[in-house]
Amino acid sequence: MRLKAFFKKVSGCIPFSDCRNVVFGFFSQTPFFVLKTGKNPQWNKSQCCVNIEENCYCSLVTQNRRKDGWLMGIYLNPGNNKFKRAVNSDIYVDKTGLIKYTNSIVDTLQSCVCVSRPRRFGKSMAADMLTAYYSKGCDSRELFSSLEIAKDENFEEHLNKYDTIFLNMQEFLSRSSNVKELLERVEGKVIRELKKQYPDVELYDENDLAETMQDIFAESECLFIVIIDEWDCIFREFKHDKAAQEIYLDFLRDLLKDKEYIYLAYMTGILPIKKYGTHSALNMFDEFSMIDPGPLAEYVGFTEAEVRMLCEQYQMDMTEVKCWYDGYSFENEISIYSPRSVVSCMRFKKIGNYWNQTETFEALRIYIDMNFEGLKDDVLSMIAGNTVPVNIGNFSNDMSTFHFEDDVLTLLIHLGYVSYDYDSKTVKIPNEEVRAEYVNSVSASEWGEVSKSLKNSADTLEAIWQKRPKQVAEAISQAHFETSHIQYNDENALSYTISLALYAARNFYVIHRELAGGKGFADLVFIPRKKFPEKPAIVVELKWDKDVDGAIAQIKNKEYCRSLEEYRGNVLLVGVNYNRKTKVHECVIEEDVIGTEIV
Repeated sequence: MRLKAFFKKVSGCIPFSDCRNVVFGFFSQTPFFVLKTGKNPQWNKSQCCVNIEENCYCSLVTQNRRKDGWLMGIYLNPGNNKFKRAVNSDIYVDKTGLIKYTNSIVDTLQSCVCVSRPRRFGKSMAADMLTAYYSKGCDSRELFSSLEIAKDENFEEHLNKYDTIFLNMQEFLSRSSNVKELLERVEGKVIRELKKQYPDVELYDENDLAETMQDIFAESECLFIVIIDEWDCIFREFKHDKAAQEIYLDFLRDLLKDKEYIYLAYMTGILPIKKYGTHSALNMFDEFSMIDPGPLAEYVGFTEAEVRMLCEQYQMDMTEVKCWYDGYSFENEISIYSPRSVVSCMRFKKIGNYWNQTETFEALRIYIDMNFEGLKDDVLSMIAGNTVPVNIGNFSNDMSTFHFEDDVLTLLIHLGYVSYDYDSKTVKIPNEEVRAEYVNSVSASEWGEVSKSLKNSADTLEAIWQKRPKQVAEAISQAHFETSHIQYNDENALSYTISLALYAARNFYVIHRELAGGKGFADLVFIPRKKFPEKPAIVVELKWDKDVDGAIAQIKNKEYCRSLEEYRGNVLLVGVNYNRKTKVHECVIEEDVIGTEIV
């Protein structure tokens, strides 16, 4: 009543902006309102009064109703502003095809979906997109009209037709000190909005969200779509609190499992669904992860075709972009790029490491420093460009339960630090951007001489450019000493050692192993990146307990330089041999030129 009296004192026409500011000042904790006058007010598109007449007062009413009477809330039936910002951005890649999949599973036994992806892979944008499409709180027809989903025959059938609850669990977590407080906040916020939308429904328990949704459905038959972003933040924040994790999983199960009122449940996060005991508390979900994204593979990140179009638009070199941001490959030869990094690369027109803008290398270092037998060897092997086998079957889907090296590697799959090959059951470092994070982590760790070798690799590369074979041989011997725990008995092991000794070459070259050329395969070929045309190409031939001069002869006789047919300029031929008896590495370097004739 005091507020009403205040407005009665206001005389004359109040400008719209002033009126809006006054109400915001008084009702910053109540986001649901519009203003109206007592005498036939006119309304603009924002549902706000623009013709407040003399001597009338403003009154508070529940806000932002669509023309059909539905409220736009914060958690119940949000608007489409967040997705609209994404669409209006300089770079937007259309992933609305995902909606076609979710439309195909609504109101079926497959209507619960959990999608896990690393950071930077567009999880929140996908959640915002689904919210904008399904929510009754907005009209998104125009927003989606030019996008892929608008061409689908079922586009109109589900557009803005459902009570949609959107929850960002990280937001609730940041305002809660424990899981119990988080869940109380979730239930209280959502129930408050449900009561505003359905004021006439008699509720059995106004503090129980599942009961409230059940009561509303029983009386109105209105179906709910529930979208949960950062669903797994509990398992990242309370890593070791098993009791809290179980309370949270039981809440989700009670809310979502076997509920008639659930038309679709879509959860997204980094981790797959946590198991406890002998089963998963949320076993009604279909899970799509970095291990097996199933039919949603093309929505994990940017596809090669999408990145190629961006490279053409922004005049970026596709070969370099692929080298730096590709590497997540799935079935049907779908190759996926890191979305955030590609967008940053295009916007700033610069190839570089954008991964570390959202996460420091310390996050990786925690895991690769764990004392599991074989882990250190496998990390070094992957830095050198190799793949390593992994058993994903024992992973507990959390960030604290590690029994074997395989558990650590499986977590790294979900974090995006390694990519997984489903057929061969192996992992590798996906691209140069992520490889740089490994090098940063190892260099800052207590890995002793290995860290020194990576730091000195720039000097080794400079020694090749300056044609100083003795210094190169010494550097390779040092790298061998540092990795001597690895079985060193053939040219493959020698290749691994040299890859570490020449890690810095990745800054200047696109590196190929076993590259076809002439009458065979060159062991290692270094082709200068386009921004470093002054650097010489390098062809390396490795020998194990043979003649180092024979390595150079083999490069020439088998015409390995034919693999460089598109390259014109200086080329360094590098032969390396390991003498098993003397345990000495030998190196020979010769220079040649590729011009109109092939060497």
